[in-house]
Amino acid sequence: MAAYVPVPRDLTRVKSKILFNLTKRQLICFGIGALIGLPVFFLMKKYGNISVAVICMMIVMLPMFFLAMYEKDGQPLEVIAHHFIETKFIRPKIRPFNTNNYYELLEKQEKVEKEVMEIVKNSQKKKARKN
Repeated sequence: MAAYVPVPRDLTRVKSKILFNLTKRQLICFGIGALIGLPVFFLMKKYGNISVAVICMMIVMLPMFFLAMYEKDGQPLEVIAHHFIETKFIRPKIRPFNTNNYYELLEKQEKVEKEVMEIVKNSQKKKARKN
């Protein structure tokens, strides 16, 4: 019986795995989540129920999990959040659409050329009168 292994056609989307089939980014985020979540668990366990402590630990660790795992269109969560914040809060809501009218520029250039030709004709007429 033959075993088939799917090989992706686009090798740029393949990410190198380091440990436990996780990328370096995922390992770092999970490590930071554990460093934040475990002390919260042990502190909450002293003062209350273990179930409450586990739920609080999960809530504290959830943002790091999303940073590690969520990806849309090849962009991680912080890039998506940066774009969202930039479009909703930083950039102006109304952005007027301004165009450069090429035909208007051509008309102005034609007008200037006509004025130059008139000046040249007048100067030639003055030279002809003086001679």
